[in-house]
Amino acid sequence: MASDIPTGSSDLATELDTRLAEADARLDREYPGDRGGRQPVHSVYVPADRVGPGLAADWGARSLAALDEFAPRAADLAEATGLGRAAVEEALSRVRDKLVREPIEDLRADFEDGYGAPGDEAEDRDVLTVARAFAADLAKGEATPYFGIRMKGMEAAGRHRGVRTLDLFLRTLLAEHGSLPDNLVLTLPKITSVEQVEAMVWLSERLERRLGLPDGRLRFELQIETPQSILLPDGTVAVARMIQAGRGRVTALHYGTYDYSAACGITAAHQSLAHAVADHAKSVMQVAAAGTGVWLSDGGSNILPTGTPAEVHAAWRLHAGLVRRSLERGFYQGWDLHPHQLPIRYLATYAFYREAFAPAAARLQAYLGQAGGNVMDEPATAQALASVLARGLRCGALEETEVVDACGTDAAGIEALATRRVGQEKQ
Repeated sequence: MASDIPTGSSDLATELDTRLAEADARLDREYPGDRGGRQPVHSVYVPADRVGPGLAADWGARSLAALDEFAPRAADLAEATGLGRAAVEEALSRVRDKLVREPIEDLRADFEDGYGAPGDEAEDRDVLTVARAFAADLAKGEATPYFGIRMKGMEAAGRHRGVRTLDLFLRTLLAEHGSLPDNLVLTLPKITSVEQVEAMVWLSERLERRLGLPDGRLRFELQIETPQSILLPDGTVAVARMIQAGRGRVTALHYGTYDYSAACGITAAHQSLAHAVADHAKSVMQVAAAGTGVWLSDGGSNILPTGTPAEVHAAWRLHAGLVRRSLERGFYQGWDLHPHQLPIRYLATYAFYREAFAPAAARLQAYLGQAGGNVMDEPATAQALASVLARGLRCGALEETEVVDACGTDAAGIEALATRRVGQEKQ
């Protein structure tokens, strides 16, 4: 009855709008939600002095050759990786096609730990070579979906060299290509203070002005590989403050497995992205990044699949398990360091999404009211269901036709539901 409606409630709500206006604006600014788009399933780190035009195609050919040599049949690959024969048989043709068509999704020329300090003359020469190689691949339509560099960071010992490398790289790429590609990625390593992220913002602003780039054009990833990038001396979470210090420029957080483990006192034999110290750091990263639109990447395995067939198979089994473990924990990207790791990256990734597909599609169809079911999902869960389908579509594990048939909505509908800000819709 109308008489039961409290009088004056509208005025109270209006006053609350005023009272919470600043908090509402801050939430919209600091937690914009999933930015959508295709996140690469991996980053491939290659020492800068080994980067040249056509690198991705070469790695693809080498990875296919490794499959033919060490696991010529699906049964061999299933036994080697422990992924299960049915999963391997379903995904293998997609993997082989991927290794021909697009073997690397995100290529990073490494001027940091994987490169060393050969001196200014040698590094300048390699910077020019890398920038020209990227430009050549762009001109031929052979560039990887994402690419860029990891320069030396803001710590005192490498600061000057890192700035010089970044400046020279950007200038050369601009000169060779005429513009900065949208898929360019820059990685800031060895972060030990919030001030270093603020300094990277300052440097980006100055370089944009000098190079005639639009404001905000230069964005960067934060490599989380020091205890100081997880926890500050006063006990506050450093990485959360670093994201905000980036002022919208931070695109991703990448976990640095071995530096972080070593800094925490873990001996080399036990350093792994599956160690407890790694899980703690990544859990902190995950909470800090939630809702911000900042992507997460796990590290990688330094046990390379080379040597005898038994050694290759052991490395493949380890890699497959680690990729699966990361995916189950919500880290949809990792690192690869060798061509022989690529088949297993894609095989484990595709198997994960293929396995998730049928139950997620059925539950989403029920949520959308197009089928019955015995699970009552909330909007947040529906978003998670759509998200796994969207990620599977983006990486090529799923086809749009099968998703439409299974849940009754197309890729655009899946994408919209996956990126919706649950709980913050206008009433």
